[in-house]
Amino acid sequence: MFTEFRYSLGRYRGQIVGWGIGLFLLGMLIMPLYETLVAQEEQFRAVMEGLPPQMTAFFGDMTEFTTPHGFLGLRYFTLMPIILGIFAVGTGSSLLASDEEKGTLDLILAHPISRTALFAGRTLAFVAATVLILFIAWLGLALPTLWVEIDATMGEIALPFVALLAVILVFGTMALFLSMVLPSRRMAGMVSGMLLVASYFVTSLARIDDNLELLARLSPLNYYQSGDAMLGLNGSWLAGLFAVAALFTVAAWWLFQRRDIRVAGEGGWRLALPRRRVAAPG
Repeated sequence: MFTEFRYSLGRYRGQIVGWGIGLFLLGMLIMPLYETLVAQEEQFRAVMEGLPPQMTAFFGDMTEFTTPHGFLGLRYFTLMPIILGIFAVGTGSSLLASDEEKGTLDLILAHPISRTALFAGRTLAFVAATVLILFIAWLGLALPTLWVEIDATMGEIALPFVALLAVILVFGTMALFLSMVLPSRRMAGMVSGMLLVASYFVTSLARIDDNLELLARLSPLNYYQSGDAMLGLNGSWLAGLFAVAALFTVAAWWLFQRRDIRVAGEGGWRLALPRRRVAAPG
């Protein structure tokens, strides 16, 4: 398992560096804007008062924009589930199905490695790659606090990344589960991506339309704290998200243990249709 973990994590080094450096630079650019915003707080509030309440409600509580948690929540963490969700959905859906469609998964399993060890090694590598990306992204926000005047510590800035990790793992493991159910990796990624975007819009629109509140409760992003996590993590929400991710992981493992590995190419729905019995002659 650990050999597969090291090998899989090595395959993700390009994505770790690419996503990590991109988010690091984004944080380095955003954080210095806080001082400019605070200096022009009165002008900003005047602009906010002229906007329709529906617009401000869609993006969250705009009255907290000049606080550290409000600023980082609206300018950085609000869109992070969508941005990093692309990585999670793509990686989760291809974790096993990609090699299966290439025709190499059956060759890997021909070696003395169990399906459980292969599954665990690759899943842990995906989790580790996600943590490393978030760590690099955290550095992009934490380091500027050394010269930017903001009432937030590096530890407080790390808390929203914990909430973000939970949400990312939910959609990543969902994509992994769907890759075991749907005929192809592309379809699993597409469905997972659609659910991610739908979850974002349902959660945002529920702040405007109370009729969507019940539907929003089914959305994982409804339990994502964004920048508000700097004020303290909601343990119940966090545990619930990690539990859902674990449930998807166990379900995907169970299906992987019992499925027939394809030699190559995309699969079918594999629906078990009833066969018509033919009466024996005579």
